[in-house]
Amino acid sequence: MGDLITFFDRQNVRVVLLSEYGINNVSRPVALNRIFRQHGWLAIKDELGRETLDAGASRVFAVVDHQVAHIYVNDPSLTDEVRRLLGSIPSVDRVLGPVEKAAAGSDHPRAGDLIAVAAEEAWFSYYYWLDDARAPDFARTVDIHRKPGYDPAELFLDPRLRLPRLKIARRLLQKKLGFRMLMDVIPLDASLVKGSHGRIPADPLDWPVFLTNQPRLMTVPQIESTDVFHALIRHVLREKD
Repeated sequence: MGDLITFFDRQNVRVVLLSEYGINNVSRPVALNRIFRQHGWLAIKDELGRETLDAGASRVFAVVDHQVAHIYVNDPSLTDEVRRLLGSIPSVDRVLGPVEKAAAGSDHPRAGDLIAVAAEEAWFSYYYWLDDARAPDFARTVDIHRKPGYDPAELFLDPRLRLPRLKIARRLLQKKLGFRMLMDVIPLDASLVKGSHGRIPADPLDWPVFLTNQPRLMTVPQIESTDVFHALIRHVLREKD
């Protein structure tokens, strides 16, 4: 990284190191949709022996993103019960209802009826099936559109594959020959994920950073995320010392 910064600095390019978010260590995945399913609130469709989530027919379901989960309650009579259930899960730090969502600036019309925030060492998995043999075919692939939530396990190759490169080559050959194929090399083991983000980390050292060699443009040690734009403008438009 230092070599890259030095190179651009010699080209008179103004360099900023900016992280979109801070990642902290996690050790506990929480599959909220599995919990909802066990309470009889989740609707599942059988598709050739595989299970897909039927969000429209579900009484309650979750769309998850790392350490934040939007909970949609299609049956309003369950709202209080769902909130109590979420509050009883040790890996859930807090639950936001309408009042809390407004206070947090998260009361968007498309936001969940409830929003769950994970504990610092936990994160939310989208998994909803109870038997891996019944998992949908896209679960073992990189497929951001059909999964009801982000799947960080897509960062890994399934460690149970003995020759993963050979399997990938076989799949690519099938594709080249015109066969329908799935690049099914992604694990279904959420415990492989050791880092996550979404909640505000307790330790400021885990927060995102804005680094520049023009300290006069950064007059405070901390800025709001909405002020990053203005800091970038100052960095680009002002002359170097």
